[in-house]
Amino acid sequence: MQSPVCSYTEWDLLEEVIVGTIDGACIPPWHIALEPNIPTAHHSMFQKNAGRPFPPARVELARLELEEFVNILEGEGVKVRRPDKVDQSISFGAPGWTSTGLYAAMPRDVLLVVGTDIIECPLAWRSRYFETAAYKTLLKEYFKGGAKWSSGPKPELKDEQYNFDWEEASGGEVTPLVITEFEPTFDAADFARFGKDIIAQKSNVTNDFGIEWLGRHLGNDYKIHVLEFNDPHPMHIDATLVPLAPGKLLINPERVLTIPALFKGWDIVSAPKPAIPDSHPLYMTSKWLSMNVLMLDEKRVIVERQDEAMIRAMKDFGMTPIPCNFRNFNSFGGSFHCATVDVRRKGKLESYLS
Repeated sequence: MQSPVCSYTEWDLLEEVIVGTIDGACIPPWHIALEPNIPTAHHSMFQKNAGRPFPPARVELARLELEEFVNILEGEGVKVRRPDKVDQSISFGAPGWTSTGLYAAMPRDVLLVVGTDIIECPLAWRSRYFETAAYKTLLKEYFKGGAKWSSGPKPELKDEQYNFDWEEASGGEVTPLVITEFEPTFDAADFARFGKDIIAQKSNVTNDFGIEWLGRHLGNDYKIHVLEFNDPHPMHIDATLVPLAPGKLLINPERVLTIPALFKGWDIVSAPKPAIPDSHPLYMTSKWLSMNVLMLDEKRVIVERQDEAMIRAMKDFGMTPIPCNFRNFNSFGGSFHCATVDVRRKGKLESYLS
């Protein structure tokens, strides 16, 4: 039986993709796990509005951009699937804590496709504990069609999982991570797929325990390489190091100060300065999500329409940029790569790194 799920890289020809939904997005309850990655200017909004919807007008603008994105993908020959609607305002929990939800906007965070295996990730934010519920209909369909469907160990997310003494470092010291090694947690977006090699980073949601679990789960066909970057608030690698095609890599010039030896011989392009103005609200991310592009194949790349510098950079690098409005969606913590998860790309398992 041929699996309906199969993807080995970030650049093989994209045939089917899941695109998230912003409908019903809610502000999550304030928790220490959020603090390192929520811009300081928005802390009070999160603290005062836990469980309430995000501003409806901005949600609607983001929804319209998602529909534009879907139309572009379908026009480029990609089959698009969408998650079920879930009420994010309902309280849930486990022994010792309760929470409301966040959204089902970023499938790249919660689902990791490696080959024919689609993996539900054990997320570190309590507000995202049941986020994969929105994808269960699709997951069951893919499994019945022949895919492998896995799930990381369901975390308890007890207080022991968090460093409640976390604070921003000063005086040149390294800022600590907010999660501990109490149990394995990881977001899929902390991994980038290069065929038999997978690049990973530890972050404020992904720990060594989680990376070790994934490595053992995948087995000897894959090798995970853990890299460190100049990022005091690491969370998701796809605004730091982005593979575009075999031998072509987009890097964040502020975070990747030395090119890792694994990429010897690769063509490297530094991302241009982000175009997002200071006045534009970014609730859960930095401006560097301008790097969060989506490859449809080794040439076609979806880029934010207003980011003229990135469009020029992609053209100069031999790519064919496809512009799409997405700045209002950016407010919610992601861009094109975050808002999708590859279900199927037309490729085979190969080695690409040194």
